Amino acid sequence: IIVTAPKDGNEFRRLLHTGMSVTDKPFAIRYPKSSSVQFSQESQIELLPIGSWETIKEGNDIAILAVGSMVFTALKASEIVKELGISIQIINCRFIKPMDVSFLKTISTRFSKIITIEEGTINGGFGDGVASWLLENNFNGSLKRIGLPDSFVEHGTRNQILSQLGLDPEGLSVTIKEMVPLKEKLNYNS
Repeated sequence: IIVTAPKDGNEFRRLLHTGMSVTDKPFAIRYPKSSSVQFSQESQIELLPIGSWETIKEGNDIAILAVGSMVFTALKASEIVKELGISIQIINCRFIKPMDVSFLKTISTRFSKIITIEEGTINGGFGDGVASWLLENNFNGSLKRIGLPDSFVEHGTRNQILSQLGLDPEGLSVTIKEMVPLKEKLNYNS
């Protein structure tokens, strides 16, 4: 099975096109109950390589592996912590399964701090898949998985729920600051 999550409407279109070319296994596309953030009728229709991730923003201190709409949450959070001198690499993990293992290997050797963020459950989700791979490949750094709990979530608007669960830019920026404390950042730059 192939499981994907587009970051926006343009990528959704590309994943639909890619999915239609896959004939030997199921192809699933996960998307949130929200707007598509960005969509252009003129956007390119192209096949995406199965299992491919892409770097959205280069950084040095911490890597955020973002799934679907959480790419934009990560971008906004990176602007919040930029004022503190924290540099974030943001990766669009549009393929949840199969994961881009070569990309993940590069990230695990380059960064000692990694965050996964998804609008899906943590247990058994994308973050667990990344954690398993890192464990089996002797990653010695810190990993924080952010997503939905494996329990009942109170009713509310999507934005209210994301905020309560720390899946909004402000909540993510708090997690980033906890993983890259200002004291450490000041010592690192000395």
